[in-house]
Amino acid sequence: MDTPLQMIINNVSKHIVLTSAEKDIFTGMLQAKNLKRKQPWISTGDVCRHSAFVTAGCLRGYTVDSNGFEHVLSFAPTDWWMADMYSLLTHQPGNLNIEALEDTEMLLLPKTSQEELYKLVPKFERVFRILAEKSLVAYQIRLIDNLSLPAAERYARFCRRYPTLIYQLPQKQIASYIGVTPEFFSKMRKGM
Repeated sequence: MDTPLQMIINNVSKHIVLTSAEKDIFTGMLQAKNLKRKQPWISTGDVCRHSAFVTAGCLRGYTVDSNGFEHVLSFAPTDWWMADMYSLLTHQPGNLNIEALEDTEMLLLPKTSQEELYKLVPKFERVFRILAEKSLVAYQIRLIDNLSLPAAERYARFCRRYPTLIYQLPQKQIASYIGVTPEFFSKMRKGM
């Protein structure tokens, strides 16, 4: 089993080749953080100052509307990155809540360190550009899906995007992600 540092190096190495010295620079900037189940990492109104790489567990990003309903925007299982991108990039208070769905271990990369990393090891700009591009594409597809697809097809796409989470997450979380009530979701799954 890989260590958390080896996991993040493997993740980054999908996009760039690093020397030992570059790996040391990068890993020296990371901060380990553990969250207990249901513990928030970021709440609405916080300024997001880190990108998180999940080494164990799962995070969820969600908003709460004026009626108190939660709307799940994304999940970050093991080997995924997550941040409140709006807040991280603008340095403004964010609208996203990010919490652990289960006991979660992550490595945090401070935004200030990320900027320094670009100067010290410029090829890291490629890594974070690719991550940002993939995130943008995923959100665009998700928005179009939510506007144009029936719930059953949105669920099928969820299953393809997050295959490890299908049986790991409570149905309530999946229902929120695909934009239906837990009751409708339960009936829909029985009919499949």
